[in-house]
Amino acid sequence: MSTLNKDLLKEKLQKGLAEMGLVLPDAVQQKLLDYLELIHKWNKVHNLTAVREPEEMVTLHLLDSLAVLPHIEAERLLDVGSGAGLPGIPLALCLPDMHVTVLDSSHKKASFMRQAKAELGIANLEVVCGRVEQFKPEELYDVIISRAFSDLQQFIVLTRHLCKPQAHWVAMKGVHPYDELSQIDIKPSRVLQLNVAGLEAQRHLIFLPFNPQEFTSKAA
Repeated sequence: MSTLNKDLLKEKLQKGLAEMGLVLPDAVQQKLLDYLELIHKWNKVHNLTAVREPEEMVTLHLLDSLAVLPHIEAERLLDVGSGAGLPGIPLALCLPDMHVTVLDSSHKKASFMRQAKAELGIANLEVVCGRVEQFKPEELYDVIISRAFSDLQQFIVLTRHLCKPQAHWVAMKGVHPYDELSQIDIKPSRVLQLNVAGLEAQRHLIFLPFNPQEFTSKAA
């Protein structure tokens, strides 16, 4: 595994943010790099992510997660199947007024996210270890996001009990998921093609509106 070249990683993050038109305070950028360093450290012992090279982590973890930043507006956001905290932890660092819950069923990954919360001082972050269908929070969510959790149909079925009225599901996908969209009854309110600096592969963001009346009528 490569060693960390902190100056190189900082430069790559700054260039990527500039290319994507994102402006973040220096302190937030440093927290993002500290988070990446923590992933790199834990990956030496625990298999948190398949990405092992720190330079690739800047693109595939940080910039990929931050590509959704301009499109997120919520008081409470839930990141399902968060793994090492992606995209929930980068979003929590960039949007300190938003309450972010990161959820994963893996104890190892939840332990890492708790460590990241403590070391980085992320006051607006809540870490939950468990299965999403069994999760019963005190408050529901405006936005439920997933980066690599499941297909759209399962994503909706397992999380609809967690949606506030007028909530949105936001699914981060690679190529446009035509087949997955054809399997669900909900029409997306938006489908955005994202630009991730340094990444040639396609990225799409799918917005699906939650309509509680629709689910009530179907259940009846």
